[in-house]
Amino acid sequence: MGLFSRKSEATATAAVTTAPSADLAHLTGEYTIDPTHSEVGFSVRHAMVTTVRGQFAEYEGKLHLDGSKPANSSAEVTIKVVSIDTNQTQRDEHLRTGDFFDAATYPEIRFRSSSAEQVDDETYRMHGDLTIKDTTKPVSIDFTYNGSATDPYGNLRVGFEGSTTVNRSDWGLTYNAALEGGGVLISEKVKLTFDISAIKAA
Repeated sequence: MGLFSRKSEATATAAVTTAPSADLAHLTGEYTIDPTHSEVGFSVRHAMVTTVRGQFAEYEGKLHLDGSKPANSSAEVTIKVVSIDTNQTQRDEHLRTGDFFDAATYPEIRFRSSSAEQVDDETYRMHGDLTIKDTTKPVSIDFTYNGSATDPYGNLRVGFEGSTTVNRSDWGLTYNAALEGGGVLISEKVKLTFDISAIKAA
């Protein structure tokens, strides 16, 4: 996936594989995202003065990591729209309607990578197509590799964090309301965040 750098982290309960050099061939392989130890989230300005944060509780994804040639890495992620959670039931129900995601008609959000590149020693960029409702647009996501570890069950895990900012209206999410004092209720810009733990296939 092109998510490798010299960063590493250690824990008291896991045997950690550090990555101090460019030789990361041992990470090459197929991985499955572990949703119980990951988070796919978002944040957006609300009423011009605060930020609302949320996440999608249900999703699945697979990665192909190439430790020798990160540019050959790839990723696919499918998100269940109905699982959106902003910690406020009425708002979540509104987000599932036709004003926003129209979950009944378009139940999934999908991302499929098209290429990857190394930006610097700490950053790798994945390019791909993001599909929301019936619209597919290109996006680029910057990732930082956090390290690899063998968990207590013998699974090799990799961890990484990523983010990107998109304009929601590009995907037809145009609902808004004018504020009495000027401005709008919901910002057009939405920050997407990814905190991922993925398990290597045996």
